[in-house]
Amino acid sequence: MNKRLFLVVLLVIIAATAFSQTPNPVELLRRVDENEVYTTIQYEGDIIIEYQGRRYVKTMQAWARGNEFSFIEFTNREDYGTRYLKRDGRLYVYSPDTEEVILISGHMLRESMMGSDMSYEDTLDNAPLSSRYTPVLAGSEIINGRDAWVLQLTAINRTESYPTRKLWIDKEYGDLLRYELFALSGVKVKEYTLLEVQVIDGIRFPVRGEMRDLMRRDSRTTFVMRNVILNRPIADSIFTMRNLER
Repeated sequence: MNKRLFLVVLLVIIAATAFSQTPNPVELLRRVDENEVYTTIQYEGDIIIEYQGRRYVKTMQAWARGNEFSFIEFTNREDYGTRYLKRDGRLYVYSPDTEEVILISGHMLRESMMGSDMSYEDTLDNAPLSSRYTPVLAGSEIINGRDAWVLQLTAINRTESYPTRKLWIDKEYGDLLRYELFALSGVKVKEYTLLEVQVIDGIRFPVRGEMRDLMRRDSRTTFVMRNVILNRPIADSIFTMRNLER
């Protein structure tokens, strides 16, 4: 084995060993956040909704810059031309049927987005977890065949939609394998399972996952991302009201 190859192997072993040792929960949560940080993202996607025995498939194109800006345009026949714009902490939707732009606010934020198991509020709720929750290491478990650390999160502020969260984090790769969301009463209301990861430009990225809203009977939503492009420049014009209303 040449010296360069030996060094690479040694670094991989050291990194894997370091992550498998009992971690500091604050640092572990920070690493979860770092795994999901990107400057920009572009992708094509599917939202597959299974609800009370029926199946709906919605297709879309999406662009996002950090946590502040995102734009989604649906391309399936039933929803063709429906567009969403997130900017300045607000979420707008354009409906081709009414040719109007609506600001999603107040009680509307808790409603299902496009009939899925994700609410409008969930789409806005994407600031780093480490800035919003206090983590406690709750042990380790085998989940979906992977050895994972378990983190219990308690919200710092009362304004959080989910005062408590539970996370399962892959010990080897740091992937967020599963999470559960709880209401103030302690009732589990939603759960997410990671289904597939791809390495894109050297970054491990979740391209398929399943969300279940446990308040809806016989319901699950699978999110699929295709042709993902990370950290490429996106024109400012994408994230404008003009683009939303065109």
